[in-house]
Amino acid sequence: MHRKVTVVGAGHVGATLAQRVAERGHADVVLVDIVEGLPQGMALDMQESAPILGIDTRVIGTNGYEETAGSDIAVITAGVPRKPGMTRDDLLKTNQKIVASVTEQLAKHSPNTIIIVISNPLDAMAQLAKHVSGFPRQRVVGMAGVLDTARFRSFIALELDVSVKDVQAYVLGSHGDSMVPLVGNTTVGGVPVAELIPPKQLDAIVQRTREGGAEIVNYLKTGSAFYAPSAAGAQMVDAILMDKKRILPCSAYLDGEYGINGLFVGVPVKLGAAGVEQIIEVKLTREEQAGLARCADEVRQLVDLMGLS
Repeated sequence: MHRKVTVVGAGHVGATLAQRVAERGHADVVLVDIVEGLPQGMALDMQESAPILGIDTRVIGTNGYEETAGSDIAVITAGVPRKPGMTRDDLLKTNQKIVASVTEQLAKHSPNTIIIVISNPLDAMAQLAKHVSGFPRQRVVGMAGVLDTARFRSFIALELDVSVKDVQAYVLGSHGDSMVPLVGNTTVGGVPVAELIPPKQLDAIVQRTREGGAEIVNYLKTGSAFYAPSAAGAQMVDAILMDKKRILPCSAYLDGEYGINGLFVGVPVKLGAAGVEQIIEVKLTREEQAGLARCADEVRQLVDLMGLS
């Protein structure tokens, strides 16, 4: 029996993610979207690439959820994209309705699935998905830190002209302007980054990381990032589907860890076949801990606005 991954939302992020997952050949893919013909056409196009890629993946496009039944993993990308001048908070009310409806359908047709949330505002939407699905915290996770950390690592590698493979880093907190890059834990080939990059330049890299999504939005004018977000989502799918036990920064539901209760916040987790198998607690500086607490406060405000508290 083939494994099955459902991707809800055939926009740039969802379609690219579906393609990345399909091309790995580990699972069949179901692409769902409300626009008639859109997911069907994209899925057929992906399916026709299978002989060239040498994979036997089945890709199905649909406007309903019957075909998603029995999904091992369901990724939610559906929602209104962020536009120039729009804050993540502006997305809240519109995307709340969309994500709640999607989650209800996914939980109905795949009661044992693991949900990965990519829709923004990310942490709040993950909280919503857990609330609507009623799933245990292990089976709902948000894609945040994987993307933010990739941006941070990219900028450091570009600054130093080194391989991104040699840059190790974590970005925690909320997926937004108040994210918390752990500069003190960041190394390049085992050397602390602070020994390689002057403080002023390092501060600029941290700020660019925080504004990474907005920078791309400002360039594109009518869209937002999708190559890196879809790659981040695919990495999480791989970790769960292949039971890789990867330690990745993700938005997870905290129950006392880091002094935070009942909220989704970005922290390092172990991702495996059961979903979030462990919350990894790393030692933070006083400033980093305060930053994480601020992120939690911001998520709490959104949760309150959605009426989930």
